[in-house]
Amino acid sequence: MASSGGTSSSSSSSPAAAPKILLAKPGIVAGGPSSGKFIRGGEDDTASIRSRLPPIGSLNLLSDSWDFHIDRILPFLTENTDFTVIGIIGPPGVGKSTIMNEIYGFDPTSPGMLPPFAIQSEETRVNAKHCTIGVEPRISAERLILLDTQPVFSPSILAEMTRPDGSSTVPVLSGENLSAELAHELMGIQLGVLLASICHILLVVSDGVHDSTMWHLMSTVDLLKHGIPDPSCLTASHSQSSNLGSEKENKDKFQDVGEEYIADPIFIHTKLRDGDLTAPNAERMRKALAKYFSSSSFLRTRYKSTGKEYLPTSTSNNTQNHTVDLKLPNLFLIPFKSKDGSSKAQYESYDLALWKLRDQVLSMTCPSFLRTVSERDWLKNSAKIWELVKSSPIIAEFYRTLQNSGLFRK
Repeated sequence: MASSGGTSSSSSSSPAAAPKILLAKPGIVAGGPSSGKFIRGGEDDTASIRSRLPPIGSLNLLSDSWDFHIDRILPFLTENTDFTVIGIIGPPGVGKSTIMNEIYGFDPTSPGMLPPFAIQSEETRVNAKHCTIGVEPRISAERLILLDTQPVFSPSILAEMTRPDGSSTVPVLSGENLSAELAHELMGIQLGVLLASICHILLVVSDGVHDSTMWHLMSTVDLLKHGIPDPSCLTASHSQSSNLGSEKENKDKFQDVGEEYIADPIFIHTKLRDGDLTAPNAERMRKALAKYFSSSSFLRTRYKSTGKEYLPTSTSNNTQNHTVDLKLPNLFLIPFKSKDGSSKAQYESYDLALWKLRDQVLSMTCPSFLRTVSERDWLKNSAKIWELVKSSPIIAEFYRTLQNSGLFRK
C-alpha cells in the first residue's frame, strides 16, 4: 500500500487512539457519536440496520448540490500518513459499487452486515435510477479510503437536475447559468479531474468490450486537469477565496513541487461475454488502450530509483531492465455475471475476476503525493481542490467552447 508522502507515520511521539472504521452509514444521533452498530463488529440484523440508515447523501463528500462536505467524515480520519485513496468512475449499472465493496473486503455471506456501498436493487434497475449520489467515502481497517461516485452519462441524474425551462438546478461553474445538458457533461469532467487529483488509484469502469466513452472522458480529464495540485501541495494558509486566480498563477504557485501529479488509472471493462475474454482479444484491447493514451499523462515516463512498478504481464519483459519505464495501461476484464454463477472451464468466474482485481489494486505501487500529508489534511485540502476545480479557467474555457459548438442548448 502506498504512503501519501512516501513515508509512514512511525515518527508519532505517542500511540494514537484506535482509528475509527467507517463500514456503512452510521445512524444520526443528535449531540452524540455515531452508532456503533455500523462499525465493524455490529451484531444487529440487516432489517434493524436498514431501519436506522439516515437519508441518502448524509455522509457524502460531494452532495447532489455539488458542494463538498467534510464535517461528518473528518472524525473517521486520523493523523496517519500511510494510507491509500482509491476512487472509481463510470456510467450507470457497470458495477462500480460492487467493485468497491470487493476492494474493501466485504463478505456478503456475513449475517446482519450491510455492504459498505449500496448496490442497485432490481427495482432501481427497472426504474432506471441511480443509487449513489455525489461522492460517498468509506474507510477500511487497512486505511484504504474508498470513494464511490455517482454515475457519469446518467439519464436519471440529468432528469433530476433539469428545470422546466431546460436549465440546470446544479451550480456546476461559479457564476454561470448552464443548460442541464451542458452542466451534466461538465459534471462528469469535474468529477474525473477531482478524482485524478486526490486519489492514488482511479478505477475507470466501462460497460462491455466496445464502450470507449470512458476513454474519451479520461482523455478530456487529462487535458483539463493542468494547474490542479494534489492535496499535499496546499498549505493551511491557502484559503478557498484565493482559488479564483488565473491558470498561470495556479501553475506558478505549485511549480516548485516538480512534475504535476495524476492518479494511477486502472481501466476496467465489465459484463464481458466468453468470446471477449480470450487472450488475443485482451491483447488487442490493451494495444488499443495504449495507443489511445500514448500522449497522455496517465502513461507518462517516470524515473524510478526504488520500488517496482506494476506492468502488465504481456509487456513487462520488454522493460524490466530499463531505468526509465513507459507507464503502460492497466487493463482488467471482468466477465458477465450469470444468474447461477457458472462459467466455462477455460475462463475465470465473475467472483474470481473480482478477487484478482482486488489483489492487483492492493499490490500496486501507486504514485505518492508530492509531499507527506495526513488523512485529515488530505480531506481538508481535497475540499480546497474541489473549489479549484469548480473555478478552473481551463474548464471554464472548455465550457465556452462546448456552448459555442451548437451541440448543447444555451
